[in-house]
Parts: sequence; C-alpha cells; structure tokens
Amino acid sequence: MKDGKLYALWGVLYIFCGLLGFIREPNGFVTALLVLLAVGFFVPGAVLLYRGYREKNPGKIKVIRNISLVWLGMTLLLLVANFLTAGATAVTGDLLYGFLVILSAPMFCGQAWVLSLFSWACLLMSSLTCLKSTKKEKP
Repeated sequence: MKDGKLYALWGVLYIFCGLLGFIREPNGFVTALLVLLAVGFFVPGAVLLYRGYREKNPGKIKVIRNISLVWLGMTLLLLVANFLTAGATAVTGDLLYGFLVILSAPMFCGQAWVLSLFSWACLLMSSLTCLKSTKKEKP
C-alpha cells in the first residue's frame, strides 16, 4: 500500500473514531469494537514511521513526529481547559468536551484514555529515536 493510501486510511480511521467517540457508555461487544478501532487507528502511523526509518527518510519520520507532538500538546491544552471550566456554565463545558472528543478521537473511542495517550507517546518517542539513528547513519 502506498503512503498516500495509508494517510487516507489514517484519516478515515480518525473520522470513525471521532464519530464513535460520542457514544456514551457502550457495553459488551460495542466496547470491544471501539477499543479495537482505537488501537487499529495507530497502525497506519506506525507503518508510516517504519517505512520512513527503513528508507532512511527523515522527512517521513518528521511528519509522524510532528503529528504526535501536536496531538499530545493540543490534548493536554484541551484537558487542562476542560478541568478549568468546572465552575463555568454547562454550555462552556459541553463545548470544550466536544472539541476534546473531536481532537482526541481515539482517546474517547477506545474508552481507555491511557491507551491512546500511551500510543501517541510511543509514536512520538519512536520517531525521535528513528530521527537520531538516521542522522548517525548518514555519512
């Protein structure tokens, strides 16, 4: 599969995770499917990172690094903003929560926030490690 198709697949999985992240309190089989979808969301990114490393292409690795870094930073920002609006109106809280669900789609879809945060952090740290090793290997 070409890189363009992997990015497109990653985008489609993001949209599915975003839409399904609004399901409140799923149970049974639905929960298992949502967790599987959230975990599967990270597969195209990992494949793209691996290809960038295998090809010794720092540009591809940097794309994954940047996506991971921006996602983690924006999620942290929205989580803090969400906690700070505890005393605000319900509309403000719901609005920020909606933004958080859309931005952090796999986190809400998978029902296990730690799993998504850990997966993004793994992509980030792996991309940083791959960048260091590709710089060392170049003459």
